[in-house]
Amino acid sequence: MNRRTMVASTLAVAAALAAGGVAAQDIKLPPSLTMTAYDTGTSGFNIAVAIGKVMKEKHQSDLRVLPAGNDIARLAPLKAGRAQASAMGIGGYFAAEGVFEFANKDWGPQQLQLMLAASSCNGITLNVAKDTGVKEFKDLKGKRIGIVVGSPALNQNAFAILAFGGLTKDDVKLVEFSSFGAMWKGMLNNEVDAAIASTITGQVRELEASPRGVVMPQTPASDKAGWARMHKFGPYFYPHKTTCGAGGLSATNALELPSYPYPIFMAYASEKPDLIYNITKAMIVDYPMYKDGAPGADGLDVKRQILNWVLPYHEGAVKALKEAGVWTAEAQKHNDMLVKRQQTLATAWADFNKANPPADKDAFAKGWLAARKAALEKAGMDPVF
Repeated sequence: MNRRTMVASTLAVAAALAAGGVAAQDIKLPPSLTMTAYDTGTSGFNIAVAIGKVMKEKHQSDLRVLPAGNDIARLAPLKAGRAQASAMGIGGYFAAEGVFEFANKDWGPQQLQLMLAASSCNGITLNVAKDTGVKEFKDLKGKRIGIVVGSPALNQNAFAILAFGGLTKDDVKLVEFSSFGAMWKGMLNNEVDAAIASTITGQVRELEASPRGVVMPQTPASDKAGWARMHKFGPYFYPHKTTCGAGGLSATNALELPSYPYPIFMAYASEKPDLIYNITKAMIVDYPMYKDGAPGADGLDVKRQILNWVLPYHEGAVKALKEAGVWTAEAQKHNDMLVKRQQTLATAWADFNKANPPADKDAFAKGWLAARKAALEKAGMDPVF
């Protein structure tokens, strides 16, 4: 290489590095942002706080994280325009589909779309008090299972995992709580025997350290029949070699447990693309600064994003993912299909409400679910629910 070529090459590298530095700093966040999350102490809340700390330090943007006990409470501030995003669980998917607690006249299908989702070393499962003597999920027959009012995500997850063990909700004793936090206090107080949570959630570690202890029955991928039963209730679950969390989980002490991305950072499709782009870009660029800030935060690595999952990405997030070099033609095709699904549901919802639906709550839900199924099947899409 001659001197002129070497100089030109050096300048080109320097320019590229400078451009990268500028790109990293070219993030414009408002002075304040509001995001909802699960209860204080949960992994989702802790991850959101860790991200907020970096946003404050690096971008002078105050991220207010609002804890909420159920899916309705987490989404209400977004719907009302008081929050811009949420660190949701799978309830965001149920809301987008307009099912369970969202199959009522005040909600219906919500056009919620992804920013980033955390896929880490943790699992999401029914954690069982060790003092129950339960070894497998089928052993939960007759036991007390915690559920949360207004939180179809938590409840459907519990039913899905019970199904793996060949059980239905009629085979167990359901105990209702007002929030995720209240349910886990119930676990500590011996009011229930099993409750849903991520293996890295603080409440699970509290149970482990308590006199009750914790055990996590496995859901091996080799049990095809069990997984088929689970997928009828939770098609979003996948078998996962879980290596972190309570119960002494590690790379050398792994368990086969169910999982899905959590937390799932999402916003309404109507949220300004530039805002979502900048929030998503900040989460991508600043990842090294917050990845060790809370258990599970490492799962937000842009390279770990599942681009063909059950929810579409927001157009602002797509722009950030393209800049990060991970977006593909296949991802775009899948995303377009999911956006079309949301549009189909929105049209079906509007048509259903124009047709003078019944005032009775149960009759309304039944009528909507029938209309929803018909619209999706007409569009060649699987109703799932």
